[in-house]
Amino acid sequence: MRFKKELDFVHLSKFFYIFSIALTVAGLIFLATFGLNYSVDFKAGSNVDVALSKSITLDQLKPALNEAGIGDDPTITVGDKRVNIRYDQELSDTQSESLKKSINKIDEKASFEINTVDTEMAKELARNAIYSVLLASIGIIIYVSIRFEWRFALASIVALLHDAFMVVAIFSIFRLEVDITFIVAVLTIIGYSINDTIVIFDRIRENLRFGKQKSYEDLKELVNKSVAQTLMRSLYTAFTVFIAAFFLLIMGGESIKMFSLAMVIGLLFGAYSSIFIASPLWLLLKKRQKPAVKTPAKV
Repeated sequence: MRFKKELDFVHLSKFFYIFSIALTVAGLIFLATFGLNYSVDFKAGSNVDVALSKSITLDQLKPALNEAGIGDDPTITVGDKRVNIRYDQELSDTQSESLKKSINKIDEKASFEINTVDTEMAKELARNAIYSVLLASIGIIIYVSIRFEWRFALASIVALLHDAFMVVAIFSIFRLEVDITFIVAVLTIIGYSINDTIVIFDRIRENLRFGKQKSYEDLKELVNKSVAQTLMRSLYTAFTVFIAAFFLLIMGGESIKMFSLAMVIGLLFGAYSSIFIASPLWLLLKKRQKPAVKTPAKV
């Protein structure tokens, strides 16, 4: 397709860099000021999931919670024949039974699922999540450095961390809840991000092998050509997964809503990071490479 060959991806990348830097700064400010909105998975407390045989309103539920006498003001989400109650404190067996009895007065057929996370377990989950991302990044750096070169490895990791942090920034700015499925989504996004980046880098390496690049403009043209050759494949892959994640977000259950939302956001950022972040960054690093010194021929 002719329009792809004429498109200057390297020039357009400047606008995407500005957007990404602005969002990164905003994300850092919100993270430093407010942090993340952790669910009960990452902080001590109890999560009470109630399945009802009939729909009830918040006004009907509040007197039952007051009657339970737990004391802590919970976060309540009322759905269709389903209620989620979250306490920042750990409920004892006595408090759990009192809560059940109070709600059973409204609906005798109500069933309960109570999950409690203590402080140490929450801290361990948070640490393991960070270690997972770091170990994945180190493994990718080693693999790409061996198969390609360190410039490709550095550019791919910057794009990978960009995608992961963009999701974190959006969740922090809009105070979206971060649960354990969010970590799964971030690790999945990292996998898709590096896959698209490697495809483009493989084409760049192949074109480098058969091309004769003598100047920066030659390298720039090579990058634009390589991106254009792999553009539709990258977009088709991202769009296919995006459709699945989008419909999971709309039609999926409450338990996977944050996972689906994180996937949708991550795929949108990942769709352009391989094209407008990783490839132009490699070009910038390659531009600064010192030319090889030619050894004079012996007479």
